[in-house]
Amino acid sequence: MTSIRIAAAQTPEFRENLGAALDYAVRVAEADGVALLVFPEGFLQGYLTDERSARRVALDLASAEFAAVLDRLPKSGPVLVMGLIEIDDGRLFNTAVVVERGVLLGRYRKAHLLPGERAFEAGKDSPLFATGALRFGINICYDANFSEAAAKVAASGASLILCLSNNMMPRGKAEIFKPLHNAVRGERCRETGLWLISSDVTGERGGRIAWGPTAVLNQEGQVVAQLPLEEPGLLVFDFACDGQDAGARLK
Repeated sequence: MTSIRIAAAQTPEFRENLGAALDYAVRVAEADGVALLVFPEGFLQGYLTDERSARRVALDLASAEFAAVLDRLPKSGPVLVMGLIEIDDGRLFNTAVVVERGVLLGRYRKAHLLPGERAFEAGKDSPLFATGALRFGINICYDANFSEAAAKVAASGASLILCLSNNMMPRGKAEIFKPLHNAVRGERCRETGLWLISSDVTGERGGRIAWGPTAVLNQEGQVVAQLPLEEPGLLVFDFACDGQDAGARLK
């Protein structure tokens, strides 16, 4: 059995504080033996959806500014997957970048956008990524509500979906959706036969609250590991590349 240690961070929000987000990522990336580490949607600059704010913090992945971000990241340790706001030829995207040892391997752009995300353009591609024997694809938050998003990951040859999320919501709405996040993600697992690991923010801000969840779901859509709600932490899971449950630990 080939087992690969994967991890997902449940983090505070970092809004327009790139330096603090990078400091946090570097500390978390020190986890022993982790080959793949996932951070939430919009992790680097914050989940900023109004166009003026998004443009102010957006990163061009071909720019010197983003090169400086890559230079801050560890040159050893896990493959990092983190959410950011991207600008490309004047267009804004809600993006996840995949970075290994300070080198950009690729990106995924959120394909299904909420009405409040009009500042962004939708992505079209669902690339396959790999670390060792593990093949994975990416969905970002609202993507998980659409069967086709997970189906594209499955069609690429992946065995694992990374679901980067940011569920900071007004408290009333958060209460309604609290039990639904894993339920919806579980549907995608059952439809595709894929595993899923999610990463989310947690905390409170201006009448809004985020509990998570940051969790691992198996092919039957069952939660096999999850961090405590409303607590920052790191979920570490030994993923068996043959699809069996190898085990989890929390940090």
